[in-house]
Amino acid sequence: MFLSGTLLNVATVLVGTFIGVLIGSRMPERLQSGLTTGLGLFTLIIGMSMGLQIFAEGQAGDDLAVLGALLLGVAIGELVRLHDGLEWLGGWFQRRLATGVRPSRIAEGFVTASLVFCVGPLTILGSLENGLTGDIRLLAVKSLLDGVASIAFAAVYGPGVALAAITVLVVQGTIAAGASLLAGVLDESTILAITASGGVILIGVGLRLMEIKPIRVTSFLPALVLAPLFVRVAAALRDLLA
Repeated sequence: MFLSGTLLNVATVLVGTFIGVLIGSRMPERLQSGLTTGLGLFTLIIGMSMGLQIFAEGQAGDDLAVLGALLLGVAIGELVRLHDGLEWLGGWFQRRLATGVRPSRIAEGFVTASLVFCVGPLTILGSLENGLTGDIRLLAVKSLLDGVASIAFAAVYGPGVALAAITVLVVQGTIAAGASLLAGVLDESTILAITASGGVILIGVGLRLMEIKPIRVTSFLPALVLAPLFVRVAAALRDLLA
């Protein structure tokens, strides 16, 4: 079943959120703050390792292609108000589901968890593998990681983290369902471009978690689509100048 890995991922997010909410109510604020900082630091490390791959494995000009994709991507994202849209959705859930939770927690938990769970190579590669072969190995690894992260997120942000399961279902389910069409597109250079741009986005998430800078991370998401196209253009230019 092409959705088996995604459904496992959704389940671990929900279970992790449940555990985190139970723990969070008994957790002092300084410990919650420490958990958020720890998640932010780890997210920064993951983001940096992903982003730096373009320098280690890419060809000449690929790094500039990713930079161009990020700049154009954030311009598009701001013009269509992507971040505002995701925050509005989180706020919509907040207004209907909040019961004694601080006003910003549900929306913030939904937005932050959605970005962390759905930006990265395991999201694409795992969904593709599950969709093409039914193998859930990569998504099983991702599910374990997301489950652990959900506990920490929910301990800080509350039940809003569970809403990220909807994002996981839509994003990974869509990729898995269209895996046969995407298989010819996701070559090595495409995956590298997505990984590098996704890494930069995760760095932004890490900075938000650590409250260093409130980056409007969602606005950068168009770069995930633009980066592979820009890298292909860079490859064409290299062949032309060779």
